[in-house]
Amino acid sequence: MRRILLAGIAAVSLAWALPATAAEPQEGAGAMLAHRAAYRLNLDRVRDQGGVQRAEGAMVFEIQDACEGWTTRQRFTLVVTDRDGNRIETSSDYSTFEAKDGSRLRFSLTQMTEGAVTQRISGEATRNPDGTGRVTYQDPAPNETQLPRGTLFPMMHTIRALATARAGQRILAAPLMDGTDEDGAQETSTFMIGAMQEPQANPRFPAMAGQAAQRMRISFFEPGSQAGAGTPNYEVALRYYANGVADDVHMDFGEFSVAGELLELAPTPGGC
Repeated sequence: MRRILLAGIAAVSLAWALPATAAEPQEGAGAMLAHRAAYRLNLDRVRDQGGVQRAEGAMVFEIQDACEGWTTRQRFTLVVTDRDGNRIETSSDYSTFEAKDGSRLRFSLTQMTEGAVTQRISGEATRNPDGTGRVTYQDPAPNETQLPRGTLFPMMHTIRALATARAGQRILAAPLMDGTDEDGAQETSTFMIGAMQEPQANPRFPAMAGQAAQRMRISFFEPGSQAGAGTPNYEVALRYYANGVADDVHMDFGEFSVAGELLELAPTPGGC
């Protein structure tokens, strides 16, 4: 199962992306909240003829401010039961370090099915000011690949998506290098759904009070493909708050989709 991201249907141009360089911190980075968020996952919808009867699980996402960069960790478990009663448990443990100037990303992903490791991906990516760069993999095998122009790293993508919403633009299309695919950057399209919501009180989660929010849908396509051309491999719809916290999450795996409900949210210490 692919991690949340931390971005459509129609083909769009990279010209929609707001300009940025890798030589200085991203605008809006200071507004990102270091936090730990826990979600409960449940079956949302099954496609016609789908064989899934039940799905439930949990996800914990942690982001810490490491002064010159962001460290993240996401742990994900999903148990899927088919119509014959067969039960399969899938889990993943994913972590990154991303430099705040957008120049470097370290990543590690381990996926398991029924307790047995089915995939490991790890390595490091470096990025130039124009988004080009290089990815060096250690797992699943030593390998190198190039990043296409305009590539974004995960936190940079979140920051850019929120900036796109604030600017009143509707689409952000860009290659995304997050370390969840052994073939390099994936093409993504992020569509803003409706207008940006005004800040509101939030007695349950004070960290989200006073924060504007934007609903968006992020579609992931094969590396090297044209974003928006064809059927996406995976989609996630969510509401992002201006501080980078996400709730009301829906992950679409094709045959079925899963809804994520935010249960716990707490800021985490860190910074300079």
